[in-house]
Amino acid sequence: MFVMASADAPSKQRKKREKVLRDSIEISDIADTILRDSLLSANDTMLTLTVDTTLALGVDTTKMDSLQLAIYQHNKAIDDSIRLDSINRQRAGGINSPVNYSANDSLVYDAVTKTARLYGSSTVKYENMDLAAERIHMSIDSSLVHATGAKDKADTTGMTLFGTPVFSMGSGKYESDTMAFNFKTKKGLISNVYTQQEDGFLRSEISKRSPNGDIFLQHGRYTTCDAEHPDFYIALSRAKVRPGKEVVFGPAYLVVADVPLPFAIPYGFFPFTKSYSSGFIMPTYGDESNRGFYLRDGGYYFAISDKMDLKLLGEIYTKGSWGLSAAMNYTKRYRFSGSFYASFQNTQTGDKGMPDFTRQKSFKIQWSHRQDQKANPYSSLSASVNFATSSYERNNLSSLYNPQTLTQSTRTSSVSWSTTFSSIGLSLSSTANLSQNMRDSSIAMTLPDLNISLSRFYPFKRKHAAGDERWYEKISMSYTGHISNSINTKEDKLLHSNLIKDWRNGWNHSIPISGNFTLFNYINISPSFNFQDRMYTHKVMRSWDAAAQREVCDTIYGFNNVYNYSMSIGASTKLYGFYMPSRKIFGDKIQAIRHVLTPSVSFSYAPDFSASHYGYYKTYQRTNADGSVDLVEYSPYKDQLFGVPGKGKTGNIAFDLSNNVEMKVKSSKDSTGFKKLSIIDELGLSMSYNMAAKEKPLSDLTMRIRLKWWKNYTFNMTAVFASYAYELDKNGRPYVGNHTLWGMGKFGRFQGTSQNFSFTLTPDKLKKWFGGGDDKERKKRNGKDDEEGIDTDVESNVDDTMVNAQRSTRKKSGGGKAETDADGYMRFNMPWSLTFGYGITMRENTGGKFNTKTMRYPYKFSQNLNVSGNLRLSDGWNISFSSGYDFDQNKLSMTTASLQRDLHCFNMACSVVLAPYTSYNFSFRCNAATLTDALKYDKRSGYSNAVQWY
Repeated sequence: MFVMASADAPSKQRKKREKVLRDSIEISDIADTILRDSLLSANDTMLTLTVDTTLALGVDTTKMDSLQLAIYQHNKAIDDSIRLDSINRQRAGGINSPVNYSANDSLVYDAVTKTARLYGSSTVKYENMDLAAERIHMSIDSSLVHATGAKDKADTTGMTLFGTPVFSMGSGKYESDTMAFNFKTKKGLISNVYTQQEDGFLRSEISKRSPNGDIFLQHGRYTTCDAEHPDFYIALSRAKVRPGKEVVFGPAYLVVADVPLPFAIPYGFFPFTKSYSSGFIMPTYGDESNRGFYLRDGGYYFAISDKMDLKLLGEIYTKGSWGLSAAMNYTKRYRFSGSFYASFQNTQTGDKGMPDFTRQKSFKIQWSHRQDQKANPYSSLSASVNFATSSYERNNLSSLYNPQTLTQSTRTSSVSWSTTFSSIGLSLSSTANLSQNMRDSSIAMTLPDLNISLSRFYPFKRKHAAGDERWYEKISMSYTGHISNSINTKEDKLLHSNLIKDWRNGWNHSIPISGNFTLFNYINISPSFNFQDRMYTHKVMRSWDAAAQREVCDTIYGFNNVYNYSMSIGASTKLYGFYMPSRKIFGDKIQAIRHVLTPSVSFSYAPDFSASHYGYYKTYQRTNADGSVDLVEYSPYKDQLFGVPGKGKTGNIAFDLSNNVEMKVKSSKDSTGFKKLSIIDELGLSMSYNMAAKEKPLSDLTMRIRLKWWKNYTFNMTAVFASYAYELDKNGRPYVGNHTLWGMGKFGRFQGTSQNFSFTLTPDKLKKWFGGGDDKERKKRNGKDDEEGIDTDVESNVDDTMVNAQRSTRKKSGGGKAETDADGYMRFNMPWSLTFGYGITMRENTGGKFNTKTMRYPYKFSQNLNVSGNLRLSDGWNISFSSGYDFDQNKLSMTTASLQRDLHCFNMACSVVLAPYTSYNFSFRCNAATLTDALKYDKRSGYSNAVQWY
């Protein structure tokens, strides 16, 4: 676009435009050309564009065509920008926004010198800068501000100041004795400055602030202690602070309790950034007699993004061992989150060429993945992988001080995926499972394990029902399919296994058909039919090699189908009984006692699938060395995944009886005015009789009882009583005969039971038992009802009292400190807890001596005792321990003890393992994350130098 400027344009601008036009085609020719090429005039007349001063001052744009209007607006925009530049040049030497200042006492302003003196809690605000002090001297022209505190008249030494300057700019805050600052250049000179940068605190004698916000310090101190007189600090000869980023300093040394220590460094820096940033990870050092001196846990941290990071670590030993590890965390909001860890170790012990030289390679893989429920309500993926070679934990130095990890005998891993097709009621789920035995390096792996499930549906249900529901409309059916592929092998053979020969696989189908009907309005009838089908890829045929006197197995690959079915029918009802206690004897507290009796009986039938026409069982003749011949029965599908149908015909009648007794009492704590108390939550027994069995048709008697002794504990016990008595063969050896104890007029033989008890003792419980405790205060602290509480009908064996006792040693409303009186002496109310756990198992000892008089085996008892405790001696001191005793082995179980000491800025921790092996771990380090890797001391025992405690 070519533009003609107005006559009153500035000379420089006009000269510049004239220069441009001289190098171009004449304006008149350009305008003439444009007009000739357009259809603006029917007579092809020439139009001369002129703009004079008069028109420039008052232009009538309504008479302009489109080209003239565009030229006018362009010239006007240029003129406006030139005028704005001249205004900015006039403001360049001044302050761009108003300065607000105030004082509580007085304000003195000198109009000649343009200075202001502010006294008494004075403040000056300019843009995002804020200065507060007792006294402020401000020069308006030079934009200089000088702030100081005032001497405290109560202090006779005259060294104490009050109202010292506090300067804030953005998120930075600086405290000092005196301060000079230029609001225009944003430079400052500060004496005795004190500021906080993330977890650290900086103080210096003289500081200088640059316009970009950097602070230069001289004779400074850096500490992470928030006390007015810090417990320790790093003395800095000089330093540069980039607020929110880092501190870079020159020669520095460590001072603890005002005592300089001979630990100096020529230079260093502390990062302060809040955002994710990559950087080096400092290693730890130490020695271990088997592998030598080491540097470990050093590497680099990659801050890839806000959604993902990566940490690479390494370790190296002077005797040739080394290791690498990688750890990654990832997350996507409202979608998924997880972590991944992989580690490899090359361990060498002994000297090369010597008999004791060994080399082991081990690795470990951990993966955890969780999908957010909001991501997809119909599909989910989760993973919990924890795989390691059997030698990894033995070679990992950190596992020595983690008894739970080192003594872990099994590891389990799983990856699962599921999806649902709600419109047809179909769901698919697949898992990959891995189980490791760390003692013998055996592995049980399932890959994949696919389940197909079709929810219950009613095939005879009418789409448009009219009238009452028909009996056949209550018939329902469903489908469950299970495809599995698994292997049991050793670690070193897993990757060399054959998918067809070594892995076991199959497909199992299950189709249950059932119904639910009511007979005589009170009896529930439940018939059912179950069909199960198994598909295998091979079978094993067996025969006998008479010459070698051994069994010969022949695996035949191909499709094999194995099915079975069963049917059953059951009936049950409920009988209610009520008892109204006499109010003359019991008063009106007890309203009623209810007894619910639930009898049920069922009959089930299944044919004998060991019959020859099914082909599920085969026989072969075995010729023994002495010439005798035996007929051996076997199943070609014995070792398959889903087994084989059982032998024998089944016609089983089962009986079950359940009792429940509850009491209804008045309660002012319930909104209804009543509450239920469980007297006997359940007392039941069950037994069955197989009509098709040729011998021992009667099953054992099973009895169960469940009692809610108090709100947070439910007592459960199950006992089994054998029906058939022991008999002696011709050699005097006992065996289970065909005669029942019931027929002999005796009760069934007790088989055994097991029970576990746990109890936690706390100071609150002692006060409750022996007095001295305030129940109202206890309820207020716990925030819950009394021990009886309201019956929620939720069964639980979790003792909430024990859980609360474990938390009792943590910080409470008083900060977790032991209470002291006015003289500073500690009151005897130290938080502590002591937990006892006892388990006992009683069972028949069939390996013991048989008593021919009572015709019984002796009973064997297995017991174990666990004890754990926690004690907070005072503020900062905490002791915890755990131990146990195995009565079968007559020795202590895993025994550990630990001591923690909070030293305000530092933390000291010591833990020892006393049994079944011995080790110790001592750590002393700074609490602040900035210095925790720099100021620390760790001492650990190794495998060969583990201390002998006894």
